Amino acid sequence: MWELFEFLAGTWEGTGSGQPGTGRYERSYTFVLNHKFLHVRNTSTYLPQEQNPAGEVHEDWGFISHDKGRNTFIYRQFHSEGFVNQYVLESPDQDAQSFNFVSENIENIATGWRARESYKVISPNEFTETFELAAPGKDYEVYTHCHLKRVK
Repeated sequence: MWELFEFLAGTWEGTGSGQPGTGRYERSYTFVLNHKFLHVRNTSTYLPQEQNPAGEVHEDWGFISHDKGRNTFIYRQFHSEGFVNQYVLESPDQDAQSFNFVSENIENIATGWRARESYKVISPNEFTETFELAAPGKDYEVYTHCHLKRVK
């Protein structure tokens, strides 16, 4: 059941860029509670730069779970800014080398906003992630894109 996500288990580091600027990413994925949930911890550090003079450190924690009733995976993501995103897994591509989570609900933001996280597996030790946001009535726009490599 968890085959799609097994490769994520471990510690990852990488770089990325987007609206907050260029940054370093540190990520871990750990199966917890009898392998019923995948716990995600992310820290993205953006040093001061022209498009983000103050710089910033963004943290989010998440849990991916299997919803038996809908027979799909749900990703609940808790952000240091107070946002809580609840995503549902879209059908992965046939070779399971890319998959998307699309938001069902976002707490603590104006009604109508949407989010999408897209993952592309490069190898067993490398993947990219694209985080997109869509304002009410608008199309998705890339907020961040990062490239991560396995540390352990």
